[in-house]
Amino acid sequence: MAKKASSSSESTKGESGGQKRPFVWARKDLLGMDELSAEEIVHVLDTAESFREVSTRSIKKVPALRGKVVALMFFEDSTRTRMSFELAASRLSADTMIFTSKGSSVAKGETTLDTVRNVKAMGVDVFVIRHSQPGAPHMVSRKVDASIINAGDGAHEHPTQALLDIFTLRQRLGGVAGRRVAIVGDIAHSRVARSNILGLRKLGAEVVVVGPPTMVPSAITAMGCQISHSLDDVLGEVDAINMLRIQFERFGGNLFPSLREYSKVYGLNSQRLARCRKDVLVMHPGPINRGVEITSHVADGPNSCILQQVTNGLAIRMAVLYLVTQAGEPEIRNSKTK
Repeated sequence: MAKKASSSSESTKGESGGQKRPFVWARKDLLGMDELSAEEIVHVLDTAESFREVSTRSIKKVPALRGKVVALMFFEDSTRTRMSFELAASRLSADTMIFTSKGSSVAKGETTLDTVRNVKAMGVDVFVIRHSQPGAPHMVSRKVDASIINAGDGAHEHPTQALLDIFTLRQRLGGVAGRRVAIVGDIAHSRVARSNILGLRKLGAEVVVVGPPTMVPSAITAMGCQISHSLDDVLGEVDAINMLRIQFERFGGNLFPSLREYSKVYGLNSQRLARCRKDVLVMHPGPINRGVEITSHVADGPNSCILQQVTNGLAIRMAVLYLVTQAGEPEIRNSKTK
């Protein structure tokens, strides 16, 4: 029988030689990287390691969430995140319900909270919510007695994307502490950038954000990262480059002269890759606009770990679904108060 993932880490000896208390995951929700400690982030990554092996089996399923119901509430379009969460829930043996706002009662004026409350009345244990409004999952978490996972809220946060990105970096680099990571592109409108900065900085990585001044707010330095408006200036200094899509749907005006000009200055192509460290990692959260922020030669080349990110997303989301449901069990909640 396969080893079941645990909601608490193995006990380890402290500096004094005594035993540390095992780490207990006590959050019933995952709303953002901002609220997570470094220890909690590492615990998610470690739990994902135990679930990664499931995908290599002939029968790719474990009974960890048997009897649980997971509702995927996507008020905003998604491919990778929605399908990844759906498959993750299925591999944990949970029942799933899939909601998209198109063709739903939202078009008739029903509020987000009323929609969630009505679905909750069907016996849902976990809601995975993507919404165009920042803070929507947080609002729902205060009103609904179920576990809430933020699958992206506007330009605010996308915690599971950051976790899978960090998981991939740890896998490929052996760790992230002391590593230097460039996040390149539309920083101002990117929930992926914000969550990655928060997570990477908490684990001791250095982060430099790169993009045109119109897409990199100066206030972002308050999150502990550096700013560069020249991709060429940072190429040889970084261990990984995370390229971001321009999020045209989140702004109305022109923030740069043209796509051609943007690609010329900030696109990652073969010539720029040749100036990087030989083993630099190339990342992208998807969807990719090929020929704009990254060329096909680079996206599909040996330095790219884009598809590995997608694969790792499944293990991360299995881990998150498992942890939030375990934190909802009475014995786990009570253990935190003792």
